[in-house]
This record gives sequence, structure tokens and C-alpha cells, in this order.
Amino acid sequence: MSEETKTTAAGAEGEAVESQNFIHQFIKEDIAPGGQFAGMQVHTRFPPEPNGYLHIGHCKALIIDFGSAEKFGGICNLRMDDTNPAKEDTEFVDAIKEDIHWLGFDWGDRFFYGSDYFEEDYRQAVGLIKKGLAYVCELTPEQFKEYRGDVNTPARSPFRDRPVEESLDLFQRMRSGEFPEGKYTLRAKIDLTSGNFNMRDPVLYRIRYIHHHRQGDKWCIYPMYDFAHPIQDALEGITHSLCSLEYEDHRPLYNWVVEHCDLPSHPRQIEFARLGIDHTVMSKRKLRQLVEEGRVSGWDDPRMPTLCGLRRRGYTPTSIRNFCDRIGVAKNPSTVEYSFLEHCLREDLNDHAQRAMAVLRPVKLVITNYPAGQSETLTIENNPLDPAAGTREVTFSRELWVEADDFLTQPVPKYKRLYPGGPECRLKGAYLIKCVGYETDENGNVTEIAAEYDPDSRGGDPADGRKVKGATIHWVDAATAVNAQVRLYDNLFSDADPDGGDKNFLDCLNPASLEVLTGCKLEASLANAQPSDRFQFLRVGYFCADSKDSKPGALVFNRAVSLKDSFKPKK
Repeated sequence: MSEETKTTAAGAEGEAVESQNFIHQFIKEDIAPGGQFAGMQVHTRFPPEPNGYLHIGHCKALIIDFGSAEKFGGICNLRMDDTNPAKEDTEFVDAIKEDIHWLGFDWGDRFFYGSDYFEEDYRQAVGLIKKGLAYVCELTPEQFKEYRGDVNTPARSPFRDRPVEESLDLFQRMRSGEFPEGKYTLRAKIDLTSGNFNMRDPVLYRIRYIHHHRQGDKWCIYPMYDFAHPIQDALEGITHSLCSLEYEDHRPLYNWVVEHCDLPSHPRQIEFARLGIDHTVMSKRKLRQLVEEGRVSGWDDPRMPTLCGLRRRGYTPTSIRNFCDRIGVAKNPSTVEYSFLEHCLREDLNDHAQRAMAVLRPVKLVITNYPAGQSETLTIENNPLDPAAGTREVTFSRELWVEADDFLTQPVPKYKRLYPGGPECRLKGAYLIKCVGYETDENGNVTEIAAEYDPDSRGGDPADGRKVKGATIHWVDAATAVNAQVRLYDNLFSDADPDGGDKNFLDCLNPASLEVLTGCKLEASLANAQPSDRFQFLRVGYFCADSKDSKPGALVFNRAVSLKDSFKPKK
């Protein structure tokens, strides 16, 4: 948890105590009597660019935006920042909406597009030219860099004193499409000597001949984000513009635009540190590269940090919201362990997931003294932590499937599972058995295990009360088992910091990030598992029926997270 977030886990009577972070403290001060927004409703916005799918880093931002509004009884807009049409698409717009709803947030009727404001952006730019606060510049990109100066040298612009009427004419002709890309830009006239390079007459508009996913070919000049965004915030009545720390140096420009344009309000920009997680990348450009080069199966590949990928893998909205809440809101960048995200999922699924038995690497177990042709039904709890989850019935017969790892021909020290002459073991919810032999194929691979059971130990406890020294193992009735494919996922990157230093992040890809198992045996109750249903496979891990590929008769399960928790909280 960040040092800027202060939380008390429980009050005197054990009730939960709400957390306070520095953003919430600023908002409280602003809406208090005498504050900048005293008597006003808190109004935030979440402005994603629809050029890709939301990832876990965006999730932190949207939870801060929607959650802060929710906390103070305010409202939050959803605005698509589609001012750069190069890679924007309605596919991404629809996906963003779906992800936000999946997390449990809603924007009501407050859905906007940045491109809806293009006419107003243009009008405001014309107003700045008329005030002598903007001018048309014809420096080439190379000249722009050359004239930018450095910390000891002011920037230069030979077109800074261009007459207002000339700039107005050129800007209108830029809009009319008279000039090629790169010929002209519109720049703000602020301070060429500023130590903040964002204030050294930044570009407000550039020429781009590119089709826009909503505006079509109506526009060939597009506003820069730093110009359009504060205008849009002010027009929508946003009180608090919450954004990541990379925009801290842009805040003076944000304020300059709001102060010098003719706008109805003056939002307050507050920055917070972006979310960093080890063993992954958060760059949308790099995630797109993984997709386009076929390194992953798509944006929703369960190894991706995208919300659609995490959802397909088996993550729950509760686990992700808990994760974001518990890491807190910081002013300084930090990296969170991926294992903590897994820890939050494991906590949620442990409480709510139905239990089931599944054998991923099956080997036949024959109970030689169990009557041939006989079958019985056992009743097993669906979730021992949740009595309301009820029970289910599983069948038991002479032939079962067990995990290959639960048998050794020659035991190793402290091995307490099945081997010839070994201890009695419990079959989960069924009987005690003892291994009496095995069969192999011509290559020495074990094909069948022979065991005897104690008929007086139904439920797993011997009638005479003797101590059972062997382990409890899970099983599936061979007569009623259903087949499935199971996909075991690991970190997409083997390097904890694939973005660090001079590394090529593609060189850090984990070749063992996916293992596909076929011929897995599942208990019959899973035959009709629906896409996205989640289960704890006893002794194995938490699994989710794949939302795209799984269907009755052709089940596919993704491992969401293992049972073992590697996360260790810092003391």
C-alpha cells in the first residue's frame, strides 16, 4: 500500500474503515466551505483513447475516476479521446464500454467523444489567434527540434510575430486542406524561455490527412491532446481532472488553455502515479505489437494484462477492484508484484468458487476388491467455506482416474501418496485405499495402478479409528468422466522488468507461458459448465471455462491461478 494512502483495517468493533488518499483529501478541501468547488457536485471523467483495449493500468485510473465521484456522491463522464485518428476504431470503443460495465461502473447518459468538440476546439483556437496568443508556424519537424533550445538556451520561432490576420487566413486554409502534412502547425504563444519545455510555444494543431472513425474525412487538422483535453473538461463541467503523473509537467499548459480560452469553468488537474506490475508491459504500443506479430492469440489472450484477457483467464471484477483499492493511490511511481494481483483473485475465488475434481494428467486406478459393475453415489460439499453453496453428487466405481503424480513405482523420502506397499491414502470424500501393484507398457510407462479399498471407510475415515498416514488424493470416476482441454498459463515474460534498461521486451517473452493439456478427466458435474464459469479444481488450482472456445462436449478450461500463494506481504 502506498504511503500516500492511509487506511485503518478495522474500527473498535471490527467494522471496516474507509481509506483516504491524497486525491480524496484534495477533493474534500475543494468542496468544503470556501473551497474552489464549494457547494458544487464533484464531477470527474475517464477519457481513454480508443486505439486498443483497456489494461490493468487503465483499470487503476478508471477506478480512481469513477470511484472518487462515487465516494463524494458525484458523477463521472466517459469520454473517448479520439482526437488522434491513426489507430482508433469503434471495436475499441465497444470493448472499453464492456470492460467498464464488467467492473461495475456506469456513466449513465454522460458518454462523449472528444471528436464531438472539434468545431468548438477550432473556434477556441481562432479565438487565441485573435487575442495574439497563437500563431501559424511553418518550421519543419527538424527545424522545430533545432530551434527548441535547451535548459540554458531559449527556444526560437521566426514566425512568432506573424500578423494575426495572416495566421487567421493560414489556419482557415489549413482546415480547407490547401497544404500538405507537416507544412504548417498552429502554436500557442506562451514563453520561449520557460524551464518547462511544454510551455515553449507548444503545438496546438497539426495537419493530418487520415480518415477518422466517426468524423470521416471532414477534418484534415486535428487538435493536440494538451489543447483539446482541458477545453473538453471545462465544457463538460468537470471539477477534478484526475490523470497519471506523466501529465504533471503538462498541468501549467492545461491551466493556460483554460484561462485563456472562453470557457465556462476551470477544472483542477490532479496527478497520481501510474500502476507498474512486474513481469508485464503496460505500453499499449507494445501490447499491440504482441497482437499484430502473433506473439499472443489476441488482445484477449489470457496472458495479456488487458481486462478482456484477465476476464477470459478467470479474474473477477471484485478481485481487480480489491487489488486497485489495496495498492492505494501514490504520488511516486512504484512496481507492484504480479503475485499480489494473483493473491487478490485467490482470496475471492477461495470464498466463492465451487469445488470440483479434475485430473489433468490421468492414469487409471483399478480397485481390485470393489465389485465389478457396481456404482454408488457420494455427496460432496460444493464449497466448505460457504454452506449456502450446497452439495453435489459424484459417482464412484471400480475404475477411477487419478493424477500420475500421485503414484511412484519407487517412493522418494517423505512421499505419502500411492506406491506398492505404501501407506493407506484417502480418496477425497470416498474410501481408504492401499496400492497393491501396477502395470506398464513396453516403454515402462505406468498404464494402470491396482489398489484395494476398505469398504468400512466410506467418507474417508476407518471404522476402527486407526491413523491414516497417507495423503488425501482426488479422483474422477472413469465411468462418468468428461474429457477436457486444460490450458496452464504462466507469466508472459520471464524477466521481472521486460521494459528495463536497453532490453528488447520481445527477448524477455517466457517460452513456457502456456502449456496445453489434452485428455484431462473431469467429474461429470462439469459436463455443462458454461463459458466463464469458475471452479476450484481440488488440489490443482482455480480454473475458468474459456469464454470463446469452451462448450458442452468440447470443454476448455483456463487456469486462472494456482492454489499456492507465493505473495508475501511486507512487514
